This record gives sequence, C-alpha cells and structure tokens, in this order.
Amino acid sequence: MAIRAVNRSRMSLGSLRGRTKGLALVAVLLIATVLVRTFGNALGIIGDDMSFPWEWSRPIETAIDDSIGWVTRNGAFIFDPASDAILAFLLGLEAILLWVPWPVVILAIAWLAWKTAGRGVTIFAVSALLTLGVFDLWPSTMETIALVVVSVVLSIAVAVPTGIVAAQSNRVDRVLRPLLDGAQTMPSFVYLVPAIMFFGIGNVPAVIATIIYAVPPAIRLTNLGIRQVSPDVIEAARSFGTTNRQLLLKVQIPMAVPTIMAGINQTIMMALAMVVIASLVGAGGLGEDVNRALGRIRPGEAVLAGLGIVFLAIIVDRVTQSAAKKRQAALEGPAR
Repeated sequence: MAIRAVNRSRMSLGSLRGRTKGLALVAVLLIATVLVRTFGNALGIIGDDMSFPWEWSRPIETAIDDSIGWVTRNGAFIFDPASDAILAFLLGLEAILLWVPWPVVILAIAWLAWKTAGRGVTIFAVSALLTLGVFDLWPSTMETIALVVVSVVLSIAVAVPTGIVAAQSNRVDRVLRPLLDGAQTMPSFVYLVPAIMFFGIGNVPAVIATIIYAVPPAIRLTNLGIRQVSPDVIEAARSFGTTNRQLLLKVQIPMAVPTIMAGINQTIMMALAMVVIASLVGAGGLGEDVNRALGRIRPGEAVLAGLGIVFLAIIVDRVTQSAAKKRQAALEGPAR
C-alpha cells in the first residue's frame, strides 16, 4: 500500500510538472506573439497584414534569373548541338515509324510479343493497336512511341554508366542517393522548368523533362543489381585472374541484367507517364490529343487517347517483364 501511495504521488507530481511546463510554454508564445505584432513591422520581420516579408526574395529571384541567362548564353555551344541532335533523332524515328505501313508495324510488335510474352500478350497487342488505328490515333501513337523510344534510349545511356560507377564507388553512391530521392519525390511538372529554361518550347524540352523524370529507377536498379552479385561468384572469377574490366563486363553486368531490365521497365513506364505532361511544352502524340481534348471539353476524345497510352504501357510492361524473367531463368538454369 505504501509503495502504491508513493507511486501515485510521483505520478501526480510528474503530471503537475508537465502541466506547469505546458502553461509556461503557452505564456511564452503569447508574449512572443504580442511583441512580434507590436514591433515586427517596424523591424521589417513581418508585413502590415502579418505576412512574410516577400521583398526579401526579390534579390534571390533576380540572381537566379541572371544566372540562368548567363548559363543559357555561354552554354549555347552545348545546348544548341544537343538540341539539334535530339530533335533530329526524334524526327527521324518518327518519320520512319510513319513511313512503315501499319500492318508491318503491327506484325513486328506481334512477333516481339509472341517471342517474349506469349500468345495472350500478342493477341492483346494486336487488338490494342488495331483499335488505335480504327479510332484514327495511329499517327499520334507513332509520335508517342518515337518520343518514348528517344527518351528511354537517352535515359539508359545516362543511367547504366552512372549506376555502374555508383556500384563501384560508395562515395558516388552516397552523393547520388539524395539527388535520386529528390528527383523521384518531386512533382512531375517541376521537371518542365529546367527543360524550358535551357531548351525553350517544343519536342526537345519534352524529351529532356522525360529523361530527368524517368532516369532515377534505372540508375538505382543498375547500382543494386551489380552490388547484389554474389561475392562467391566474384571471388571465383578473380581466382581465374580476371581483371576489373573483365569482371565487370563478363560477370557482374551479365548477372545483373534481370535487375537492370527491371529498372529499364520502370523507366519506360515513367516515360509514358510523362507523355501528357510533356504535351504542355509542345510534345506531340497521344499526350497532345488528351490535352487538346480536355481543353475543348471533349471527354470522349480524351478517354480514347488516354486508353492509347494505357495500351502502350501494358504492352511494353508485359514484354519487358517477360524478357527479364527469361533472362533470369537462363541464369538460374546452369546454376541448378
């Protein structure tokens, strides 16, 4: 009984102290509020309507504008050739896709789906593409495919070497990790800002924005795939006298291909997700059809164009996943 009484007294004392601290905190906040409201405007801390002193941001905004203008002017020897090369690649691929007769394109995609994903995906791919053609969305579909192909090719060209370097260096990995976290958590529309600043309006900024948005998964999974290669395999390869280059090209990368393919799959999906947003800066294709139909309040057209993007996403997802699974099975077969 005595112990319980002592425990109760301690609990009541602790509760009293907690309430006292809470009341003291409330009092301090009230006093601070009165002082800031009385003297804050005179000191320039707050505005007349108790708002933030937004004038402080003007020098920063001016400095950012000047810096961007300087980079754009002095970096024209880089931005202009890069823009011309991307645009030529995009327009050339788009012209080829539109030049090839639609039955040939459908047969090529059906053959690829049959070889990788089987009969079900082949039937779906053919049906989906025929549906897009019937609804007069074939040119837009080819434009979208060209945009996605260019964006994904350039994303892979950036992601795979970067992921390899990150897998070989813990320091590079630590530097890249917060950058990739920020890139994957940032709203999609934000990626249009740097693209417009340095490349203006049109297909090129749409490709650049798509690359920035879609490249992080491929970098992460390339890095992860190489790091997950079994140490026993690496040790066995080194015991045969392989060099670091041979170890990377003939052991680590081949064994990491399924994981790298998963990263490429995610990159393709994210590139397709940017199609509609990229249309806001001048990209064509199904995204432009969706955007234009919504602007004219034609939900039927928007739904059909949106379904076209969904169809492409499903086809690509099934094909790439099946290819990755077959690669994984091929690697596991000899091991068994």
